Amino acid sequence: MKKKSELVKSLITEIKLRKNELANQPIETIYLGGGTPSLLTAHELQRLIETIFKNFKVVEEPEITIEANPDDLTKKHIKELENSPVNRLSIGIQSFFDNDLSQMNRAHNAIEAKTCLANVRDYFNNISIDLIYGIPEMSVDKWLENLQIAFGFNVPHISSYALTIEPKTALATFIKRGTFPPIDEHLALQHFHALIKETRKHEFVHYEISNFGKEGYFSKHNTSYWLGESYLGIGPSAHSYNGNQRSWNISNNSKYIESIQNNQLPSSVEKLSTNDKFNENIMTGLRTIWGISLDKIEKNFEEETMIQLLKSAQKFIDQDLLKLDDKTLKVTEKGKFLVDGIASELFMI
Repeated sequence: MKKKSELVKSLITEIKLRKNELANQPIETIYLGGGTPSLLTAHELQRLIETIFKNFKVVEEPEITIEANPDDLTKKHIKELENSPVNRLSIGIQSFFDNDLSQMNRAHNAIEAKTCLANVRDYFNNISIDLIYGIPEMSVDKWLENLQIAFGFNVPHISSYALTIEPKTALATFIKRGTFPPIDEHLALQHFHALIKETRKHEFVHYEISNFGKEGYFSKHNTSYWLGESYLGIGPSAHSYNGNQRSWNISNNSKYIESIQNNQLPSSVEKLSTNDKFNENIMTGLRTIWGISLDKIEKNFEEETMIQLLKSAQKFIDQDLLKLDDKTLKVTEKGKFLVDGIASELFMI
């Protein structure tokens, strides 16, 4: 990683510069994600976490997660992480098949994915893996085999997302040239239904549209996002939220380092409107098992807003895509795959 030492110093400085932003609110989770945090040495990781503990009020046993790719998790590195404050790993497996990994331009192969998990299980219990579904030409049987391999490693948490094609990526170019088939939404839906069915068989709780956890292993960090709690993001591209405004840091590493070295925060700020806050409640609430509390909507907005929400939701209730359960609006099994579209039709414009 270029300028890694300077970047670590800048991260430490930014933590110190922003120590008053959470108004002494206790830190319950720390998440080292984005980029390649697993490339940090044990010493660098320790310095960052110690700086957080020195500058913020941290609960006694916080959830501390680090994102990693299978090719980064050597046995030596896993042992170093076990001896660090990190107590949860989020591993970007994506697939247990080489042709899928090659198509998605992943650096690791299937053997590395399996070896990594076998090694990690000796040192960590709290493990999450990412799996991608909806890969064109992946049969349902092959997707089921992917899931069975994951279950065989007894991982307690799975995050699973449909393959999406971002502009200006290798996959987008391949599709344009006709060397890679386009996304098949019907196939993705079949995979999604199989995912729900199989994870349920293995006692996972489908607690958020893309997340499946066994009891006691839900991601506390991501759950805080979905429940609308404040969070502070440190580093290039990191986003923060305090209930009233969002801010995000510049994405360019060099410009980030230069700004921090001058004791200036390289961030942009957006104040959230009432509509923004309402729409955020709708989007995050519908994606979770906790749904949207109508009492909370009425309390935080107006009774008229709550009434309008129910009116807008009625057509989806009639179609068995939403249900009203004890003054809470929730997505049904039938509506889960369509949740983003449903939410957008409930937004305030």
